[in-house]
Amino acid sequence: MTKPRNLAFTPTLAPTLAPTLADIEMLAGHVLATLPPEFLRPIAGVGIHIEEFPEEEVERDMELESPFDLLGLYRGIDLAHGGFNDVRTRPDAIFLYRRPILDYWCETGEDLAEIVRHVLIHEIGHHLGLSDDDMERIEAEANK
Repeated sequence: MTKPRNLAFTPTLAPTLAPTLADIEMLAGHVLATLPPEFLRPIAGVGIHIEEFPEEEVERDMELESPFDLLGLYRGIDLAHGGFNDVRTRPDAIFLYRRPILDYWCETGEDLAEIVRHVLIHEIGHHLGLSDDDMERIEAEANK
């Protein structure tokens, strides 16, 4: 994971307590507030959920060694492949996983808000139909 860019805000979290689900949700809300409208329009109607860990089914399907291996997930039919006639069994959703995000934060010492921003933008990119390689290239070009 590459280091995310600096944010224009600094939310205040309790310094001695692990950030809660609500804290991560607040950070995600701040990230969304900083994104340009053209990036937000395509995610209108996409639910953003903060959970402790991925579901066991996700762990199995993605063949994760540990639930800590996944910081976020986009679940749905991306805009590049979706069509009007696609049958959706559940609504498109973005998941941010609190415990893996906090574990990554502790391991790297990176700013928590930057990590949440990076993961959220990454999952929005999947909704837009971008591959991991596409997003890495875009980030590398943006950081030049």
